[in-house]
Amino acid sequence: MPHSANDIDDFDEDLKSKSEVKREMLRLQDYAYKLIKMSKHQRSRLPLTDELKENLVLADKILNKHEALRRHVRYVAKVLSETDLEPINQALDVMANKHQQETAKFVYLEALRDELIDQGNEKIESLLSDTPTLERQKLRQLVRQASKEKAAEKLGKYYRDLFSYLKENIKQ
Repeated sequence: MPHSANDIDDFDEDLKSKSEVKREMLRLQDYAYKLIKMSKHQRSRLPLTDELKENLVLADKILNKHEALRRHVRYVAKVLSETDLEPINQALDVMANKHQQETAKFVYLEALRDELIDQGNEKIESLLSDTPTLERQKLRQLVRQASKEKAAEKLGKYYRDLFSYLKENIKQ
């Protein structure tokens, strides 16, 4: 059966060049190395296949054997090439996003603490109306003590206690 020019073009689109295959394997090796460098606790939160879990445990054992680790990373990359990476990527994104959310909350609470100290009663009343779970007396006491520390230019115990109290009681 004779081949038309269109048949040959369709066939060429399905083939990857040697360079493309190499780049893809290098990306997978980087991905594998990223997984290997993660802590066991972080990895336990990923949806990994049993085969991947076993290979990552083995990688932990050979971390200080450079050449063996290099070969093993290649093997893990090969296993990854046969695995659906989407669920793993989603789990990694959630983990990264959680860290960003915690950082944002930390920055927000620091700013709130400083506003409470600087603005005093007005800010306290505003916060109490927005957050009814806070205890008025305890909040006032912490703000008053933290203000004294700030005036004395010796930020210490109450400054930290005020932050801790806000962190425990404000859900952002």
